[in-house]
Amino acid sequence: MYNVLEKLRAGETIEGKDREIYDQGLIGILKDLHDQIDAAVAEAYAWPVDLSDDDILFRLVALNKERSEEEARGHIRWLRPDYQNPEGRVAAKGKTKDMDLGVTAKVEKAPWPKTLPDQIAAVREALEEMGEATPEQIARRFLRTRTTAVQPLLESLAALGQAELVEDGRYAA
Repeated sequence: MYNVLEKLRAGETIEGKDREIYDQGLIGILKDLHDQIDAAVAEAYAWPVDLSDDDILFRLVALNKERSEEEARGHIRWLRPDYQNPEGRVAAKGKTKDMDLGVTAKVEKAPWPKTLPDQIAAVREALEEMGEATPEQIARRFLRTRTTAVQPLLESLAALGQAELVEDGRYAA
């Protein structure tokens, strides 16, 4: 449908199978709805309606930088202040300028061991590396495993004195 919509926007002739998709998918209505949404968003940002995708991206990046600087100064623009900030507290000055927002390395997940003894050893090793963690945090370090598989192993390690349940469901090595 969206391929036909793009052809329609480009002014191409809609024929053959595309014509059938156009008719059955109500592409004309879809185009009108998207145009209305685009116009409403442009109006909300007080931007011209006919901006290119590159211009929109440039403006969004600039707006994000502006908002980040405001938040670093403690000015927060709450979307739903009654819900997000019911006490009306003033935000403390942030440290976003000190944060390294550069590229982060992709962490490779380890495969989940197949045998129970190897799973116990892997969970114990992960906990030792992390120092303190929830079952969910440990599960995220492995491919194809769930918190429900890690939780009983942590409980077993705690029962054997090789881990300790601290607070908020966290375990320490």
